[in-house]
Amino acid sequence: MRVVLRVLRCLPGLLAALALALCAHGAEYLAAARPDRAVPARPSAPAYRAPRPPIVPRSAWLEPTGRTQPPPRYDDRVVAVFVHHTDSPNGYDCADAPGIIRRLYAGQTGDRGWDDIGYNFLVDRCGTLYEGRAGGVDRAVTGAHAQGFNHRTVGVAAIGTFTVGVPVPVAMTDAVAALAAWKLGLAGVDPRSRVRLVSSNGLSRYKAGTGATLPAVSGHDQGFMTSCPGAALTARLPKIRARAARLQGRTPAGRHQPAPGGRTAPTGVRP
Repeated sequence: MRVVLRVLRCLPGLLAALALALCAHGAEYLAAARPDRAVPARPSAPAYRAPRPPIVPRSAWLEPTGRTQPPPRYDDRVVAVFVHHTDSPNGYDCADAPGIIRRLYAGQTGDRGWDDIGYNFLVDRCGTLYEGRAGGVDRAVTGAHAQGFNHRTVGVAAIGTFTVGVPVPVAMTDAVAALAAWKLGLAGVDPRSRVRLVSSNGLSRYKAGTGATLPAVSGHDQGFMTSCPGAALTARLPKIRARAARLQGRTPAGRHQPAPGGRTAPTGVRP
């Protein structure tokens, strides 16, 4: 009994000593976890975003038609750009571009029975970009421009016909590059890379449900059996890709960008 009483008398002291030990250990742990000097943050990977180019809204070319515009459809992001030509005359004044787009819209919504113009964007020979399909230029609007590959893509149509030997205005290709740099940059896609797309329609070059790895900036003929966007414009695609990559702030082809953690990663992004 006396031994038990002695132990009970010592308990407060023992508990206090134990508490002091625990506090000292905790203080050491906190000191290790929170040093006096701040640890510099690890640099993040470059964003490779490009500024949005000037885009003329559809209200500049679309006159009241009396028809009800169905609601637009959207994808989660844009990973590829398809380049088209409108297969229309080249000798137009740039001031006439809104009227040309209006006639294209009337043909696609009238004769073809589409719900809207198929192209997301159009560009004239002076390099002016126009909003095409409704839904908002900043969003991933599902177009009707590339049979089987309308999802996760944007279609831009060069107003004119660009077959073999036809000059392609530099202002036009520069505008296409600026658009591609901006739209692909929102998803971190290098315009010089190749991306994975899935065909949704057997009328394309690929059966429905089949995956296809295509250039991030492609001509219409790479997804559909057609001569669009014309041999002359197709020949300019490598320069369009290279210019779009520069606008995103990327290094020349073949070089590598630093990745987080000190590793290196190729500039091409393949979603």
